[in-house]
Amino acid sequence: MKIALVDSGIGLLPAAAAVRRLRPDADLLISSDPDGMPWGPRTPEDLTQRALLAAEAAAAHGPDALIVACNTASVHALPTLRARLEPQLPVIGTVPAIKPAAAGGGRVAIWATPATTGSPYQRGLIREFANGVDVTEVPCPGLADAVEQADESAIDRAVATAAALTPADVKVVVLGCTHYELVAERIRAALQQPGQEALVFHGSAGAVAAQALRRIDASARPEAEPTGSLTVLLSGREATLPEAALTYAEGRLLGQLSTAR
Repeated sequence: MKIALVDSGIGLLPAAAAVRRLRPDADLLISSDPDGMPWGPRTPEDLTQRALLAAEAAAAHGPDALIVACNTASVHALPTLRARLEPQLPVIGTVPAIKPAAAGGGRVAIWATPATTGSPYQRGLIREFANGVDVTEVPCPGLADAVEQADESAIDRAVATAAALTPADVKVVVLGCTHYELVAERIRAALQQPGQEALVFHGSAGAVAAQALRRIDASARPEAEPTGSLTVLLSGREATLPEAALTYAEGRLLGQLSTAR
């Protein structure tokens, strides 16, 4: 079994690591686009073409499922990717975890890129799944780029800026960009108030990984032998994991996999 993941950069690491934990025997293929990143500032049409190139590069390796491990690409490119690749290759998008966050009760903050914050897409999810819930949309300029570069000081600055925009009485935080899951504990440290009940965080990686397995009728087997391999494509070129990826626990987990040949 082979699962492919697509993103502009290392935001796909959390979902890839989640697949690895659910199925240690699965082969993983990660296809990112350093030549075209970041995708966020691109027009929807341009972004779709970049995502399609990364997805087709992955599809050429014969995966059983493909995860679009990027919120922005899922918003703009998912219909085109599905039209091009399905039904031969199931394509799984990434949606901010607003529904489970709203169901938990309490005030919700959604941390997302400036392009996603306030977008019709995100506002539609809020209306559909969080109607009547007190929701604050928090733009996080520069955070995804800082995470991508593993720039510690830039991460701290971006997290602090977004934390200052987050109401103190928030109970639940939605991480609406896959990159943010790589620094979830740093975000928690910036938001957690002394004496406050522990904040609840909702990312998408675990749910997306589980959905990919369901789409191919595969069950989770975390106890399976860790025999899976890793293939890395950088703008279609076979490579190794970027150095920045190895600064995160998820990247180091994938770095333990043998390289597919």
